[in-house]
Amino acid sequence: MDAVECRKMPAVMGDESVVITATHEDIALIRLRGAIDEDSAPGLTRALAEAAASGKSRTVVDLSEASFADSHALHALLDAQNLHRAAGVSLVLAGPLQAGIRRLFEVTGTAAAFRITDSLESAMTC
Repeated sequence: MDAVECRKMPAVMGDESVVITATHEDIALIRLRGAIDEDSAPGLTRALAEAAASGKSRTVVDLSEASFADSHALHALLDAQNLHRAAGVSLVLAGPLQAGIRRLFEVTGTAAAFRITDSLESAMTC
C-alpha cells in the first residue's frame, strides 16, 4: 500500500512508536504497536480525533501489532467511535487481534461496539 502521507506520533513505549498514522486514498490508517496504555493513549486519542475530522470516509485502526491495551486505550476507541459516527466516518478495527487485545474486548463486552475485521486488507475494503 502506498501511503500518501505518513507520520509517527510520539506516543512511546520504550523506544518504539506506538501510534503511526497514514492516509491512503480516502482512508485514514492508524497503526498501533506494542502496549497501548495510560502513557500512549493520549497520542491515540489525538490521532483518532484528527482522523474523524480529516474528511476521509473511513478510519482503519490496525491492531495486529498491538500486544496489550488497557482501559485508557479502550476509552480512546469508544470515544473515537462516537466522534466518527457524529462525523459520518466509518471506524474499522483490523486484526488479527493478539490475545491481550482480544481479552480486553471479551472482558469488557465491547467488541459489539466496533466493526472488527480479521485483516488489514479486509478493513480497507469492507
